[in-house]
Amino acid sequence: MGDLKQHSLIKAQERLRDQVGHALRAALIAGELRPGSVYSAPGLAAELGVSATPVREAMLDLAREGLVEPVRNKGFRITEVSERDLDQYTELRTMIEVPTVAKVTRIATREQLEELRPIAEEIVTSAREHNLIGYLEADRRFHLTLLGLAGNDRLVETVGDLRKRSRLYGLTGLDEAGKLVTSAEEHVELLDLMLAGDAEGAEECMRRHLGHVRSLWAEARDEPVGRPTSTGLGSGL
Repeated sequence: MGDLKQHSLIKAQERLRDQVGHALRAALIAGELRPGSVYSAPGLAAELGVSATPVREAMLDLAREGLVEPVRNKGFRITEVSERDLDQYTELRTMIEVPTVAKVTRIATREQLEELRPIAEEIVTSAREHNLIGYLEADRRFHLTLLGLAGNDRLVETVGDLRKRSRLYGLTGLDEAGKLVTSAEEHVELLDLMLAGDAEGAEECMRRHLGHVRSLWAEARDEPVGRPTSTGLGSGL
C-alpha cells in the first residue's frame, strides 16, 4: 500500500506542476510576466498560493521550451524575442507550412479535413469570447494536426518548436479590441479552400495568415503591459 500512496503523491505533484505551468503560460500571454524581467520561484509561488517546488519545476519546463532562462541565485528571466527573430521565425514557417498545405490539400481525404472543422470553429469562438488560452491552444492543435496529415513527424516537431519560440506577448489589448477574430476566421477560410481542392488558394491563404500573425506580433509588442513589480497572477490554483 505504501507504494500506491507514493504513486498517488507523485501524480498529485505532477498535476500541480501542470496547473502552475498553465498559469504561468497564461501570465506570459497576457503580458503579466514581462520579457527581460527576472522572477523568483518563491515570489511567484506566493502569488499563486503554492510552494516554490512546483513553480520551480514548471519554470524549468518553460526553460526547455525557450520561454524563460535560469538566472543563477535569482530566478528566471523571461526571454525576449527581437523583431529579427520574429521575421526569421515567420520566414521559416512560411517556407514549411505554405507548400505543406498544398500537399495536404492534394493527398488528404475529405473526412480527414472535415475533422479539423470543429477545431477551426473553436478558434473563432474562443476569439469572439475573448478566451485567449483557448484561442492559442485550439490554434496550435489546428496547425499541427493539419501539418501532421502530410505524414512527416519531424516537420510537425519543427513547426511546434517555432511556434513556442515565437509566442505572443501582451495579447490582452489586441483581444479586447477584437483584432484576433479576423485571424481566427482565416482558419475556416483555409479549410474551405482545402476541401474545395484549391491547393493554390490554400497556399495563398496560409501565406496571408502567417503574415497576419506576424503583424499581430508587432502590435502585441507595442501594447502596454502590467507593472513590472507585480505579475497579477493572483492565487487561482
